Amino acid sequence: MKKVYPDPVAALAGLLRDDMMIMCGGFGLCGIPDELIEAVRASGVKGLTIVSNNAGIDGVGLGKLLETRQVARMISSYVGENKEFARQYLAGELEIEFNPQGTLAERIRAGGAGIPAFFTKTGVGTKVAEGKEVREFDGEHYVMERGLFADLALVHAFKGDTEGNLAYRLTARNFNPMMATAAKVTVAQVEHLVEPGQIEPENIHTPGIFVKRIVHVPVREKRIEQRTTRKRAEAAPAAAGGGQI
Repeated sequence: MKKVYPDPVAALAGLLRDDMMIMCGGFGLCGIPDELIEAVRASGVKGLTIVSNNAGIDGVGLGKLLETRQVARMISSYVGENKEFARQYLAGELEIEFNPQGTLAERIRAGGAGIPAFFTKTGVGTKVAEGKEVREFDGEHYVMERGLFADLALVHAFKGDTEGNLAYRLTARNFNPMMATAAKVTVAQVEHLVEPGQIEPENIHTPGIFVKRIVHVPVREKRIEQRTTRKRAEAAPAAAGGGQI
């Protein structure tokens, strides 16, 4: 089956609809499928539920979909870098389901593994547990969390072959691998597209059986979410009476 598509718009053709759930890989701005996000924006679909660790920043990543009011609900663990997100939430225009980061990761992993629910101690006795079943196991209380399984997963990989096998690089190996397993259809954008056999089997993080469509995105801007630098130290004064050496 041909998996490689010429561009992000073609890769998403026939997959997008209003009110669907989309998983979107990435951590901050690292490993986000930004070209696929741009294609979602161009499609005009709305009422989306987005599962993502965070919501990008204003005008970048998922921030683009927030600007165009295409997102109705976010299932996330951190959204503190996006002013438009905060504005819409405080105005009652956007629904948020907050998750502890580890819980969100496990909900996605469980969905991909066919596990409908699991119990965790994280969040017991807090707002996270409100409205959820709490059980006691061996004298400890645990809250039940549901697995997540989306209509569509959008992921970014450093390298992929034409059969859909993917390899991620450094921090981009965050939510991408688990999201690739937890949707009806997974579409991957890859920086380096190679022929089958050119990725060593032990270096494959997502087997091709999970990936339905691939788009080659060789040139992309890699942004820094928060640039933090140390002040340059002042030059030490020259020694008194010293001459040139």
